[in-house]
Amino acid sequence: MRFRRWHRPEPYRDTSRKRAAFHRKQRLEREALPLFADQIADGQHDVDTEMARRAVWWDEAERARRRQRAATWRKARLRLFALPNVLRRTVREIWRDCPYPADPAYFADLLHQIDVGRVDPRRPPWKFHAALKARVTPDPSSFDAAFRQIGKRKSVGLNTTEEMERLFCGNLGAGILFLRSRARPIECHDGICASPGHRPSDPDVGSGGHVVEIEVMGDRPDAHLAMIARIAQAADTRPVLVRRAARPASGRAA
Repeated sequence: MRFRRWHRPEPYRDTSRKRAAFHRKQRLEREALPLFADQIADGQHDVDTEMARRAVWWDEAERARRRQRAATWRKARLRLFALPNVLRRTVREIWRDCPYPADPAYFADLLHQIDVGRVDPRRPPWKFHAALKARVTPDPSSFDAAFRQIGKRKSVGLNTTEEMERLFCGNLGAGILFLRSRARPIECHDGICASPGHRPSDPDVGSGGHVVEIEVMGDRPDAHLAMIARIAQAADTRPVLVRRAARPASGRAA
């Protein structure tokens, strides 16, 4: 168990500030009732007597606080060991990590909060627990609404032009979906004629005619591919080609 070591208390210290504060207290008592100042002064004791009284009271108060602290620890430990084994181990683990002071009153309060249901020992409030909720967009209005970029890298394409390859992820309602997108120069087999209107909008590619090629990883229906092509084309001035990514070879001999 996490606890704070209780050191032997220091004796009461007689200082000049304490003596001055006591003199001020007696003076204010006399000035509060000036007509009875003499009678009040007769009932006041000197500062040496007060310092001696406080020294005795200090030791008695320290012993009383230690007795009360020990009793609180005993009650809290009884409540702890009355819990089921699994819950007891969980409570001991979160008590070691919690930001509360190592004090029996705080430990007893933690047990009470768990008992009444205000603190879940499996999800303590002093730890961050992100809500796990899938982002699903079955009918996205735009490419940015359906997918978010999770990575990018530069790769050398044709004509030694540095092209940016980007990786996106999203969920159209059939599980998580990954896309790989890159802009490359238009080739003859693409069936696309480059025109001045098909200008590259990405500063990382050259100034010639380019096509945005999107590879869809995983088995997805044709409807999803058509949707991706539609929203990707609406977000770009260049031609967009969407195709399924090639399956990697298994490497096994027949």
